[in-house]
Parts: sequence; C-alpha cells; structure tokens
Amino acid sequence: MELVEATADDLGALVDRWYDLARATEGYAETNELAYGDVSEVADDGFRAHLADEDVTDYLVVHEGETIGFVTLREGHHPSRRYSRYLRIVNLAIDEGHRSQGHGTEVVERVKELARERGCDHLKVSCEWRNEDARRFYRDANFQPKQVDYVQPLE
Repeated sequence: MELVEATADDLGALVDRWYDLARATEGYAETNELAYGDVSEVADDGFRAHLADEDVTDYLVVHEGETIGFVTLREGHHPSRRYSRYLRIVNLAIDEGHRSQGHGTEVVERVKELARERGCDHLKVSCEWRNEDARRFYRDANFQPKQVDYVQPLE
C-alpha cells in the first residue's frame, strides 16, 4: 500500500470518494445533510483549494496499482502547548470492497511516518460520535479521546 499525492488529474477520483464518505455520514446527524442531489453536482473547487493550500495534502490510497481510497491531511500547530505541531486526518476513506483488510491501519501507519518527517509531534482525527465503527477503528489504532465537538443548527 502506498500514499500517492493527488494532483489536479485526480480530482474526479477524490470528489467521487469524498461524496461517498459524505453520504455515509448523513445518517449520523442532521447537520451532515448534503446540499447536493448526486455526485455530478459536486464541484471540485474544494479539492482544488486543497492542492493550492500548503497545509493540506490529499493522497490516493493505492494497493497493487489500484486506487482503493483517499486520505486528506492538514498540518497545524498550537504554539502554547508542549505537543504543538500536529497532522490532522481530515478525511480517511477506503472503498467498500477493500475494507476490513488492514488498509486503513496501513494508512494510519504511513500518516504517522509523514507526521514525523514533517516535524509533527502528534496526530489528530475526529469522527462522528454515533459512528461506532470509526470510533472503534481509531481506538484500536491507539488514538485517545481528547475532546467532544458539539453542534447546534441555527434556523
């Protein structure tokens, strides 16, 4: 398994996979409802912005020459903290037919290597509170719960 940095040529693959991930999160909270009826309505502008942002990197997850997922990483820092430089996993998705085969764990291990190479001292990730599979995955990968986000729609 390898992580291949995405380019503008990969926008379609990124958008398709992001849309599948975003659709899967809709059931966890009303604030996850997408504004798009289907993937053809999704602009690739968000990922184009990633390509231009030096703190964000999208990677395709490639196994045996086949793209099987993607991961989005964002660097950041908290200058007032001892653990101050972090790499955040913003999106991590493995295509359905390739799940539960260790690919997600391999991605996390590779992300740890990237974080160390970039001088980061910790990883961050968040997931939907009601997504037990994701919570279990990150616990099994030795992530520790740190804080809870709350949301309130304003209507």
